[in-house]
Amino acid sequence: MSTITAEALSATTLLRFATAGSVDDGKSTLVGRLLHDSKSVLVDQLEAVERASASRGQEAPDLALLTDGLRAEREQGITIDVAYRYFATPRRRFILADTPGHVQYTRNMVTGASTAELTVVLVDARNGVVEQTRRHAAIAALLRVPHVVLAVNKMDLVGYEERVFAAIAEEFTAYATELGVPEVTAIPISALAGDNVVDASARMDWYGGPTVLEHLETVPVSHDLAHCHARLPVQYVIRPQTAELPDYRGYAGQIASGTLRVGEEVTVLPSGRTSRIAGIDLLGEPVDVAWTTQSVTVLLADDVDVSRGDLIVPSKDAPATTQDVEATVCHVADQPLTVGHRVLLKHGTRTVKAIVKDIPSRLTLADLSLHPHPGTLAANDIGRVKIRTAEPLPVDSYADSRRTGSFILIDPSDGTTLTAGMVGESFAAPEPVTGPDDEGWDF
Repeated sequence: MSTITAEALSATTLLRFATAGSVDDGKSTLVGRLLHDSKSVLVDQLEAVERASASRGQEAPDLALLTDGLRAEREQGITIDVAYRYFATPRRRFILADTPGHVQYTRNMVTGASTAELTVVLVDARNGVVEQTRRHAAIAALLRVPHVVLAVNKMDLVGYEERVFAAIAEEFTAYATELGVPEVTAIPISALAGDNVVDASARMDWYGGPTVLEHLETVPVSHDLAHCHARLPVQYVIRPQTAELPDYRGYAGQIASGTLRVGEEVTVLPSGRTSRIAGIDLLGEPVDVAWTTQSVTVLLADDVDVSRGDLIVPSKDAPATTQDVEATVCHVADQPLTVGHRVLLKHGTRTVKAIVKDIPSRLTLADLSLHPHPGTLAANDIGRVKIRTAEPLPVDSYADSRRTGSFILIDPSDGTTLTAGMVGESFAAPEPVTGPDDEGWDF
């Protein structure tokens, strides 16, 4: 196994990516091949896979076992849960979410892709684009994942024919473009044989693009959330009330986006009370500035009422508060979501009572048409909803912030997650085209 120095790791960037695709398209095998051929598998892990494969009568190691960790997954040969893997090359570090392909576990794909900067959508070259492929493309577009890779797998089973790959790539790219996906990179692969996963394939000399790993290592990613709207969801109020700190009152949480500075005028939402940042504690030490993903404790100059669920924002850049939320959602529960449904809405660290006032439309995956006012959303449906909350919420548009523009709906009776929602416009607008069909994606 290759060694990577601490200096090299500190110089590399981090890419979060997810894999998706229909059942048996080869996601786990692709991930296993990626880990194996990039020498990111420990010797004892590989030996365990070899023993498990031999016990099942397989001559070669089944690399899918590197990610399919649940017993049910190994017995059925499918992915059920989201498997997270961490690996690195000299050029970049990776956090990978291997998500399920079965329609029953679409909710897990939403979880895995929600923080991804890139999604790899696999397609079986023999089957082409199927409904679940379209669903995963729609979810990637809905979650505004910046980069999508179409990996046309099992090319060895179609004789490595270029025309098969070209037809699938053309169909998927057209579909994704209509959804507003900003970038699609199509790569023909055989995960089982290793073609174009880490090493270029000698059997597809007609393809001149990057391998999967080459693309993952070089795709541009931006983690500069420090210039976004500053948002601090309050998670906990710290009051030691000790002899050393008799008057200490701090508001702890992880900065969702942007940068906070000592001396900055801030507003506490939804109350609208204003104050000034008197201090910021990071890891027990005072600092003058803190930024995205850092967990901090903020001290305010004034004695204002702040509690868990509140949002601290710069006064000059505060979002509007509203009790009427319109969003695009992916319904993930088995029980349907209906007009009049009473739910809990969790936004950041705040949970409020809410009611579904309307379901204006449901997306039809086959042709991207909209079914108006369906009245209900079934499991895995994507649609628009209008929600009335019992208390005002400070929400951003999902296009501006994936953290403070998202929410989940919860069943108040048992705590089941019902729906994942994205505030504002549904999909990114596609590139303008000439002709009568230039209507965009305004639900």
